[in-house]
Amino acid sequence: MTTTTLAAVAHGAGEPFTLEEVELDDLRPDEVLVDVVAVGMCHTDISAGHGTIPFPTPGVLGHEGAGRVSAVGSEVHRVRPGDPVLMSFTSCGRCTACRGGHPAYCDSHLPWNLLGGRRADGSSTIRRPDGTELSGHFFGQSSFAHQAIVDERSLVLLEPDTTDDDLIRFAPLGCGVQTGAGAVINVLRPTSDTVMVVTGAGAVGLAAVMAAAALSVGVVIVVDRVAERLELALELGATHSINAEQADTTEELRKITQGRGVDAAIETTGNVGVLEMAIESLAIGGSCFVIGAPPAGSRASFNVNAQLPGRRIVGVTLGDSEPERFIPQLIALHRAGRFPFDRLARRYPFSEINRAAEDAARGVAIKPVLVIAKGPQ
Repeated sequence: MTTTTLAAVAHGAGEPFTLEEVELDDLRPDEVLVDVVAVGMCHTDISAGHGTIPFPTPGVLGHEGAGRVSAVGSEVHRVRPGDPVLMSFTSCGRCTACRGGHPAYCDSHLPWNLLGGRRADGSSTIRRPDGTELSGHFFGQSSFAHQAIVDERSLVLLEPDTTDDDLIRFAPLGCGVQTGAGAVINVLRPTSDTVMVVTGAGAVGLAAVMAAAALSVGVVIVVDRVAERLELALELGATHSINAEQADTTEELRKITQGRGVDAAIETTGNVGVLEMAIESLAIGGSCFVIGAPPAGSRASFNVNAQLPGRRIVGVTLGDSEPERFIPQLIALHRAGRFPFDRLARRYPFSEINRAAEDAARGVAIKPVLVIAKGPQ
């Protein structure tokens, strides 16, 4: 039986999302139909919608979904109808990285999550009522819709007593918050003596700040150009802030670290100049973790000899997370009052998706969350 639902369709550079009735394909054995309650909006959605990331349009984006299982494929045994779930990225489960507990580095990550717009076999999950296929399968979900076909491997099962308001609150954990927190908890693994700088106080950067605070990192410096975001960073656990509009960041880092440099730089802006500055700020033995994605083909330069005393440049995707394990860990930290990520969110009705995208692009909203089910707005 054909499933008809409402989805936000992206059309490419300069075009707004349009809310359209679409039809979903029949479930494959390893897929799940989810009634979406809420979905976070990430910079990746905006970049893909505008063509900066070469996702084929027209298509349906959305990759921080939360909802309840409506139906399951014949080979799905981990979830059942009615279960509350979060949606994250998909992976093959068979390559060396997946088997080793690093599904964010799956051999098939780019085509299955970001660039393909189709299942692995090339089939589409979404079409218009006239039969025209749309791109979908974004992060194995395409959750900018009232209902979504989701890969079982994209799902994180939540506790049975999870409410709709919980789902709205938890939706951003699927990508942006997981990415920043995971870079700290899973990859950097700092101690109380670590001196850390975070460049960019958006959702990813502030998630890194909160993770560092949860681990009692001694010095956490945040760099941004927006005073309000720097103030929030200090409230969330940063020990120092640098307004790049008002001060020389390199000089300020030198002062704060007494000329030693930082042990870790978490670069979230995707600005090549900021990345180069972050690399130059490293202490001996320090590491720069590259999270922000600049336009395709971007190049950065660094002093090769300066890297020889143990300095490292490390790329990080999705916090090197295993979502089934890591997202419940973040929820537990939140419930213990040690990871208040919900302070980043601003809720919007699904019908206001274009306003949410504009607010995110202008920096008005750190983490828009589109609410689809009835619940607190």
